[in-house]
Amino acid sequence: MIKSFKARIWGLVRWATLIFAVLFVFRFIYGYVATDTRQTNDYSVDFFENISNLRKNYASEKVQYKSSQSMSQPDMSAPAAAPSQKYEKTASIRTKSSHFEDDAKQLSQQTESFKAIVQYEQALGLKGGRELHLMIGVNPEVFDSFYLAIQKIGVIRSTEITKVDKTNEYRQLNAQKASLLKTLESLNELKSKPGPITDLVALHDKILETEGKLQDLGVELGNFDTENEFCTVRVSLYEGATEKKPISFIHRVRVALEWTIHYFTYLVFAAVGVICGAFVLLVIVDKLKLINKVAKKLEE
Repeated sequence: MIKSFKARIWGLVRWATLIFAVLFVFRFIYGYVATDTRQTNDYSVDFFENISNLRKNYASEKVQYKSSQSMSQPDMSAPAAAPSQKYEKTASIRTKSSHFEDDAKQLSQQTESFKAIVQYEQALGLKGGRELHLMIGVNPEVFDSFYLAIQKIGVIRSTEITKVDKTNEYRQLNAQKASLLKTLESLNELKSKPGPITDLVALHDKILETEGKLQDLGVELGNFDTENEFCTVRVSLYEGATEKKPISFIHRVRVALEWTIHYFTYLVFAAVGVICGAFVLLVIVDKLKLINKVAKKLEE
């Protein structure tokens, strides 16, 4: 009987050891898998692409060229024409930082030193995974200098510069404005002529509609005004720049061992609880059987 009891104890110990080893190996392997598959930020995505109604910044420059007459007669000193080109120039910079607050302050200082204007700002996330997105209007004359200065902040992940000619769009807006002004002038002349009240009401509504279109055009043309000439720099600052140090083997073993002991203890208590519950249930069943036998004997 003693040998049988010892055999049961050794069998229980072997099962417990096997379960402990399985839990340990599982947690140890999971540590490697979880580390290798951790998510990283996609710094190629432009945050501002999904935001509408952002201010448009335009600038202008003189384009020097010689007329065909001066080219055919090089000896003649014909004056060079200097038409104005309207363009939109945008730089996108995505950088990551291990000193998020310090780099955010440096961005603000650079903006002030170059007399630029923050036209859009949004801060996202909690500490450890914060993001700062800025759209900055920069004077065209210092655009290149500002662009190079910003690249010294944090660790650059991607950069992009886009320049789009807007001269034709500017001319079309001016043509639309001239057409609407003529239309408005004609409508105002019709107001002085007599006619049915319904026609006057319709005429009044048409005048209001035309004035509204002129106001919208005025806003769009205002962006092309020489007083509002800016180039755009879009900066996205992401926290968490430093790469994680490789985790040592001893550290992984220690974490896996702590986790295994923690959950193995829960498992042991759960098993003891189940055994105790089963024992109590068996005792109750035996008592019920005994009561049934006694009741049958009393009936006989």
